[in-house]
Amino acid sequence: MAEAPKPNSATKNESQLSLDKVRQALISQEDTIVYRLIERAAFPLNSPTYHRKFSSSPSLFHFLVKGTEALQSQAGRYVIPEQLPFFPENLPPSLLPPPAEPPVLHRAAASININEKILDIYLKQFLPLLAVPGDDGNYEATASSDLECLQAISSRIHYGYYVAEVKFRDAPQDYEPAIRAQDREGLMKLLTFTAVEEKVKKRVEKKAVIFGQEVSLDSDTNGVKQNGTANGKYKVDPSLVSRLYGEWVMPLTKLVQVEYLLRRLD
Repeated sequence: MAEAPKPNSATKNESQLSLDKVRQALISQEDTIVYRLIERAAFPLNSPTYHRKFSSSPSLFHFLVKGTEALQSQAGRYVIPEQLPFFPENLPPSLLPPPAEPPVLHRAAASININEKILDIYLKQFLPLLAVPGDDGNYEATASSDLECLQAISSRIHYGYYVAEVKFRDAPQDYEPAIRAQDREGLMKLLTFTAVEEKVKKRVEKKAVIFGQEVSLDSDTNGVKQNGTANGKYKVDPSLVSRLYGEWVMPLTKLVQVEYLLRRLD
């Protein structure tokens, strides 16, 4: 079962919305993503999880994800803007009352969900790089681990709502001309900071080194060399985590930001 969202993630208010706090939230989400990837990499690819029909679903993966999302929807997961379902059709409503705090995001956020694209990239492009070929029969655990990876990655990407909102509030004069012109390319340029993105890629790669090293008690440095790299094997390839962010997570986050900003003045 995928973990429930943190209780305070649904109660952001005006005082919590600052660029520094948004950045800290994104850095914290990096930890979650790296740990989830390490857990998924413990299983081989286990192809029958995705291709063998299960019950009335096309696969065990689809069965588990849809069932988990239905339960989490009733428990209130999807009242949180950055928590979005991968199969939103016919989800039961939340049994919890809506949050009392006024929303900090423009209503446009409610209409932006790119999970279909995230799911397609994860299954077809990223997963074959993360998981080694093979089949150990642990299909349920594999599907559960996939869902936890996907939810962590999706939450990080859709947190772009808050990034866009705080940047717009800090400098509306920079963004309003491009929004009024519906200039996607112009907005993308405003949102792109190559030096910052390179730092993020290096940071998540280093986290993968630290979190995913095989620790040896025989080593004086607890399995870590003085230059910061690890001895032995990694539980997940650090360069792959950097690639995940560079090729998919950050570009898709900016896509969410652009889509949000295009509707920010509606």
